Amino acid sequence: MTQAAVDLIPGADSADILTISGRRKFQSLAPTCALPADLDAVQARHGRGPCVEAAVDGEVVRSDDLESETRWPEFSREAVRSGVRSVASFRLYTHTHVVGALNVLAMTAHAFDDESIAIGEVLAAHAAIAIIADRRELQLRSALVSRDLIGQAKGMLMERFGVGAGQAFKMLVTLSQQSNHPLGEVAKRVVDLGPDRRH
Repeated sequence: MTQAAVDLIPGADSADILTISGRRKFQSLAPTCALPADLDAVQARHGRGPCVEAAVDGEVVRSDDLESETRWPEFSREAVRSGVRSVASFRLYTHTHVVGALNVLAMTAHAFDDESIAIGEVLAAHAAIAIIADRRELQLRSALVSRDLIGQAKGMLMERFGVGAGQAFKMLVTLSQQSNHPLGEVAKRVVDLGPDRRH
């Protein structure tokens, strides 16, 4: 998607996706070169910049000339020092605890016109869909692993204590509640203890 942004958005020279999750955990994804990731690091350090503003507050954040930009002095200074003169950041609507922006950089001032912005908005929508799909796949894989672990743990408890499947599951639930740990973690611990352990 970031390479498509460079290929399709008039005026674009480089791009990446910045995601922010949890307690301000910043991550640069799929940078087309080192420059976007370097500038994301500046924004992470100072907690502000066009990509952060787009991800957290706005739909599209744009600066036509970073030499005269006053909204993010630290970012603008580093960007200009690196040769970047224009930036456009497009919010990614992921509907999760992760916010993000598709960021497009240009080495010339006033690089992005209305067509550039329109194309960027379409690409940002596609990027958001890709991120949502990836996160759902990870959640599904995690759920399948937990389910398998719970099944293994149930089988081990059935064997160890001569109980049925329902009773073995109740034992896992009780251990989960008493230890205040998720059921999947308790099941993993039971499996890790092995078949001959009774505690």
